[in-house]
Amino acid sequence: METNLKSTDLSIAPTVLITPDELLEQWQGHRRLTRRVIESFPEDKLYDFSIGGMRSFALLTMEIIGLAAPGIHGIAFGDWAFDKLSLDHQTPPPATKQEILELWDRVTDEINKVWPQIPAERFHETDVAFGQYEGTVYFTLFYLIDNEIHHRAQGYVYLRALGIEPPAFWDRN
Repeated sequence: METNLKSTDLSIAPTVLITPDELLEQWQGHRRLTRRVIESFPEDKLYDFSIGGMRSFALLTMEIIGLAAPGIHGIAFGDWAFDKLSLDHQTPPPATKQEILELWDRVTDEINKVWPQIPAERFHETDVAFGQYEGTVYFTLFYLIDNEIHHRAQGYVYLRALGIEPPAFWDRN
């Protein structure tokens, strides 16, 4: 029996697999883990250590920060401007690890503040993220999370190359 239903066909009541609050907790769990990876870096290596031409972890961290800050506003309100919290994906890192962590925490607080304002149906809407990536809002959110995981994994490689045991990848508390 063939069906012609698309995943976006809302005429059938979907089974809820995960609530918005559970999804936020998943994202914030990743953010807590990435924060611990940042904390694990020696100050100087955070800014200048590289393998195979990859960017420093400070630069990778700033990409994560610079996408998440405007990303949460785009997800919630369709406002994808790269001026949220005066950040974008190419904002240079602050001078110290502590300042990076403070910026990280500022973005985390902004995500927590804006998240409850997202109507549930917004996740299934199609939007053009950052003015160039068309897709559903939930797809864009997954991209932000996947991008963070990808760059955190690069941080794990760097830490191991430096002889530092990274945080357990499964511990998102």
